[in-house]
Amino acid sequence: MSQNTRITEMSDTQELPVEQKLLARRDGMVGEIVFNNPTRHNAVSLEMWQRMHGLLEAFAADPELRVLIISGAGGKAFVSGADISKFESERASEEAVKTYNAASARVYEALYNFPKPTIAKINGYCIGGGVNLAVCCDMRICTVDAKFGIPAAKLGLGYGFPGVNRLTEIVGISRAMELFYTARQVPADEALQIGLVNQVKSTDELDQFVAATARTISENAPLTVTTIKAVAREIGKPESRRDLGKLDQMVAQCFGSEDYIEGRRAFMEKRKPAFKGR
Repeated sequence: MSQNTRITEMSDTQELPVEQKLLARRDGMVGEIVFNNPTRHNAVSLEMWQRMHGLLEAFAADPELRVLIISGAGGKAFVSGADISKFESERASEEAVKTYNAASARVYEALYNFPKPTIAKINGYCIGGGVNLAVCCDMRICTVDAKFGIPAAKLGLGYGFPGVNRLTEIVGISRAMELFYTARQVPADEALQIGLVNQVKSTDELDQFVAATARTISENAPLTVTTIKAVAREIGKPESRRDLGKLDQMVAQCFGSEDYIEGRRAFMEKRKPAFKGR
């Protein structure tokens, strides 16, 4: 992954190739995927979903990566959902809808089950598919002017179990039903109140705060962090489907690791530990 990918500016009429609508970059142990379609508030097309899945696979396989940030370019939106201008070409027929939904579902599943910590860095609008992306991340940090909404009921769109369930896990079933039923937009302070986001920061603070948070996570013991994420994902499953044996093995791996020795030594020597993930 490029460590210095430039976000390309474009005019209102210019159409960027998909490789520039979704950018990937890495700074040390922290990676970032940027939705870069700002003239359409980072709305997502079919080809963008397809590219996103490939980027997630590449980052998941990167042994140096410890944290992944998902963000939107332009300062006005995180992701504003599906690109409605492409509905006639990408979602007009039943078969086209199935293709589009399958592509987006693959991304949501891959992001939700991404093996390393994920942070949604949200500025401006986070609408529809943007909310779905955000709730697939482990943490959500937004600006004071952020707005969240799920307009499916205003567009006649179907919303399946995974998306409803993920939102419910975060805000509770009653709040989730309200957001779906009313399709209203929720401001940042209310999003914080209902638990939809972890932190609210000023526009000037967002980048620095998210970078610092990601850096803090990346410097902690990766085996421990990975185990916590695995436990969290098992909590979200029905009890009969939970693989507690796998979790026990991961916990035992932590206690048998070089990082456990390093952590103890660093604590006794009053220094910062240097974890290696083994």
